[in-house]
Amino acid sequence: MSSRGGGRAKSGKPRPGTGGYGRRRLEGKGPTPPAHLRPGHPAQRRAAGAGGSPDSRNGDRPAGGASGGRSSRNAVKFRGAGKAAEVVAGRNPVLESLRAAVPAIALHIGPRLDSDERIGQAVKLAADAGIPVVEAGRDELDRLTGGAVHQGLALRVRPYEYAHPGDLVAAAAEAGEPPLIVALDGVTDPRNLGAVARSVAAFGGHGVVVPVRRAAGVTAGAWKASAGALARVPVAQASNLAAALVGYQEAGLFVAGLAAEGPVPVGGLELADGPLVLVVGSEGRGLSRLVAQRCDVLARIPMPGAADSLNAGIAAGIALYEVARARAAAG
Repeated sequence: MSSRGGGRAKSGKPRPGTGGYGRRRLEGKGPTPPAHLRPGHPAQRRAAGAGGSPDSRNGDRPAGGASGGRSSRNAVKFRGAGKAAEVVAGRNPVLESLRAAVPAIALHIGPRLDSDERIGQAVKLAADAGIPVVEAGRDELDRLTGGAVHQGLALRVRPYEYAHPGDLVAAAAEAGEPPLIVALDGVTDPRNLGAVARSVAAFGGHGVVVPVRRAAGVTAGAWKASAGALARVPVAQASNLAAALVGYQEAGLFVAGLAAEGPVPVGGLELADGPLVLVVGSEGRGLSRLVAQRCDVLARIPMPGAADSLNAGIAAGIALYEVARARAAAG
């Protein structure tokens, strides 16, 4: 046997570092392919059956870059920190989502669960809503939830179908009402998006616009925070929020941005009873420079207290209340 690249030395003993195998045997087979491309993997079967749905294309890969090929021993490191998109994990979160009527694809239940009334309630709520209940093994639940602590329960949330920004104006026209739209700039917490949708529904708004990038989307967290309002309030995505605001202005809408340094109080907005877009920025940072420049006016929320800023959900609720009051006074 040649000493170059061989698995054993002339003495017949394994070469140090080879374990008795040659160099070619140690090269491996390359990186593990994504779960949805591995034949026989549940994610691959789901991708084939769903025609390549968004969640199957992601391959149900665990968060934090964990590969589906890692052993369960290594996967334990990522439990409790899962960020699997459109999947709610854990008994309390699943039960709360079902109570909030979050639209779901399936409720996955693990084997040999202990007696817990939450499990029975979750199954009953899913059955009443027509959501399929599927038994799943622990490994499959780990992959589905991205390594989160699922406690044997996982709810797959249906991907949200976003509207076009122009659809919100059309909806107001069909209702015979002046459009009232809230645009969110840099708001990344889905709970704020849900809270804004709830306020829009309460004060007669016609929808919410969010950017495609660097912004909160309609997730299970947004559904829960909206208390079901997202079933009535459409959310539109804009590839460029500033350009979308220009489009609204060209359609005859007045664009008012909320800013701490705004020259007029939100309760004194002119044209509040007409077609209006309220633009709300993130807490602390406020509106981005480009979006602020696109606004027709910047309005402030008077705060005599010590708070420097309000989160998007609260700010939008206050502004929408003032607009609703102005519209009621106008007729």
